[in-house]
Amino acid sequence: MTDTPIDAYTDLIETETDLEATVGAPFPPAAAKELPCLDAICRDYIARSPFAVLATADEDGMPEISPRGDPAGFVAILDDRHLALPERPGNRRADTLRRLIRNPHAALLFLIPGWGETLRVYGTAKLVRDDALTRQFEINGRAPKLVIVIEIARVMIHCPKCVIRSHLWEPGAWPSTEGLQDIRTVMKVHAQLDGTMEELDAKAMKAGVIDLY
Repeated sequence: MTDTPIDAYTDLIETETDLEATVGAPFPPAAAKELPCLDAICRDYIARSPFAVLATADEDGMPEISPRGDPAGFVAILDDRHLALPERPGNRRADTLRRLIRNPHAALLFLIPGWGETLRVYGTAKLVRDDALTRQFEINGRAPKLVIVIEIARVMIHCPKCVIRSHLWEPGAWPSTEGLQDIRTVMKVHAQLDGTMEELDAKAMKAGVIDLY
């Protein structure tokens, strides 16, 4: 890889005509596979997924992605047009929630361990505190303070090529994690925190930011 500044590139693709001249026109079945709501196949993917990535954007279109996980099926299917996912305890930055207040558009990518295909869901979201809904997501006797409810606009199953190329579910092909810094070290370095790890752990525990539920 080179250190070329991004503004040094001049052969840019700036129109959809240029794009299709480069990558080709959409494969007709791929273009037709979108659905306006969940069917039995999509429901099955959601029920088996313990991990999803939630994408949002602020009022200026600046994107953000947030990983979400719980036991498989943690995203509840309210009906064919609505999903609900719990907001578990975190560090209270609430970047995703702030963006959804400013711009309700959202997307979800569901992954299933060991499976290549993924499910993409697009729609608009609301932040809901109704007890009748939050109690449905209790774990260890603790319910989330709010739930994100997404009204679905479209869904599609994504092909497995990226998972195959990345060898995502093949442990023998995984890169070494030796030398990677864990979140404790990252927080100390990136947030420029003073104190020992033990002191910082104690502060985080007292603040409740490391609670799972």
